[in-house]
Amino acid sequence: MTDEHEFADKFWKSIRSDMTAMVGTKDVHPKPLTAQFDGDRKSVFFFTAKGTELADSASSPVKATLVYSSKGHDLFATVQGTLEVDNDPALIDRLWNRFVAAWFEQGKDDPKLCLLRFEPADAEIWKDASSIVAGLKLFLGMGDPKEDYKDSVATVKL
Repeated sequence: MTDEHEFADKFWKSIRSDMTAMVGTKDVHPKPLTAQFDGDRKSVFFFTAKGTELADSASSPVKATLVYSSKGHDLFATVQGTLEVDNDPALIDRLWNRFVAAWFEQGKDDPKLCLLRFEPADAEIWKDASSIVAGLKLFLGMGDPKEDYKDSVATVKL
């Protein structure tokens, strides 16, 4: 039996560290974006430009998928949730940083600036179960890889 809290905690710690995810909707193929976080909130924010497919699709709340792979490839996640534009000036001010500023010539007041908010709901999270022991067992035909892996995947509420 897997511990859902452990999986959720690993996901949040990892994505807050790596900050890159793919986000898409039913009508828009996933795009790579840099995740931003407002304190301990479970929302994930992404700066983009108005007029992009993703920004246009999120002009009103839309179901979306966030796909995540950690830099070390030791954690993977597919997260279902809702995506919408959230151009709250106070929120933009809190999330603003030099990396975002590099994309918007007129700063926080750039007319092209668009902030997206992803509200996660459910996630399927995988931990990498690769190891020397697992590889050796597979090579020697010992054990059942599906059975060995069952505790490395969980469906959780975020």
